[in-house]
Amino acid sequence: MARIQYRRRLRSRIVISFVLFGFALTALFALSAVYLRGYLEDKLIGEALIKNVDDYAAKFHEDPSNEFLAFQKIVGYVYSERKFANVPFAWRDLSSGVHDLTEPDGHGGKLVYKLAVRKDPGYWFFLKYDTTQERHSQRVLEGALVLAVLGFSVLALVLGFWLSRRVMSPVTELARRVQAMGGSGKAEPLAPHFANDEVGALAAAFDEYARKLTALVERDREFNADVSHELRTPLAVIATTTELLLNAENLTAKVRERLKRIERASRQSTELTNALLLLSRSERSAPVDGETTDVAQVVEQVIDVYRAHLGKKPVAVRMEVESAVEVVAPSSVVAVALGNLIGNAFKYTQSGEVVVTVGAGGGKLTVEDTGPGIKPEDAERLFERGVRGEGAGGKGAGLGLAIVRRLCELYDWRVSLAPRPQGGAVATLDFRLRA
Repeated sequence: MARIQYRRRLRSRIVISFVLFGFALTALFALSAVYLRGYLEDKLIGEALIKNVDDYAAKFHEDPSNEFLAFQKIVGYVYSERKFANVPFAWRDLSSGVHDLTEPDGHGGKLVYKLAVRKDPGYWFFLKYDTTQERHSQRVLEGALVLAVLGFSVLALVLGFWLSRRVMSPVTELARRVQAMGGSGKAEPLAPHFANDEVGALAAAFDEYARKLTALVERDREFNADVSHELRTPLAVIATTTELLLNAENLTAKVRERLKRIERASRQSTELTNALLLLSRSERSAPVDGETTDVAQVVEQVIDVYRAHLGKKPVAVRMEVESAVEVVAPSSVVAVALGNLIGNAFKYTQSGEVVVTVGAGGGKLTVEDTGPGIKPEDAERLFERGVRGEGAGGKGAGLGLAIVRRLCELYDWRVSLAPRPQGGAVATLDFRLRA
């Protein structure tokens, strides 16, 4: 099964891309600012504490009586076996260097500080630097940066909507004009309404395509008109001449049968020509002229015309009429649709029977055969142009069922194929209009 691709409108994709870009850019800037501030703060404070503790130790060695030197925001401590200073017990296990420590402040909060440690033989030196204020300022900075990221994201969203509207307005206008042109059926020039840019080039390409398509449609209409005029006249001559010959009294049974076959072929060609000319028109619905057709009567004629396809095959043909069915459509259209369904049943059935039921289920017609049948997954595909069944022989082009499907779309009927439970296939033509 092919994976379904979910698509968004082009404008939505522009807005989403703009918002994601703005959010990613501001978030990256905020994270970089927080990281750099913390990194530089730790590095600078650590280096300052190391330098100060070294100076503190040097001055203490010069004058041991001066234990407490003046530092800003820094408190110094000295510990030795002979002099127990006010040094917490946990500090004594720390190695030389800078350490980040936390301890209760006595008011329900926490005191965050850095401790520089230097251990000389006989004396240990400690410098305590209170970083509570810096930590508080860092939290304030992080909150401000979060608000900045949200603010810039909202700004990117607003700018994305505005810019997408400006960017997409020519494309939207082009789409509107193309849809209007399709609804009216008139190929009005599009390029004069747009600037000389990418959208203008696309409009010019649409104009060129519409011009070629219009010329092709006009040639097709002219060809259909010529075919209608040129074919109907000889077909009428053939039909008239055949009718006159059949009225002769000195005809043998064999000659009369051959003339009847000519008459049936002439009538079939006339019906097919009328149906094809009807399909070649640009209308999306069938013409309504009030003509009604008795389906059972057409079935009898079609069976008589296509019986020659059976040849000498042991195939029995039965016609059953459960209820009368009349449709508002020319008899030629009904004959072409039924001719393809019944003709296929005659062609593919090598033995057994073909049963044509009129009025099945109210307004349906079914054609059941005992041929090779069809696969359920191929039933719908057989209505495509050029597709033939697996057991199809001869030189057919695979257009019969495609013509039936187009006629059904024109008259709002329904046609389907399905495998027959007893073997073979069943074709159903539902003349009831769709809801």
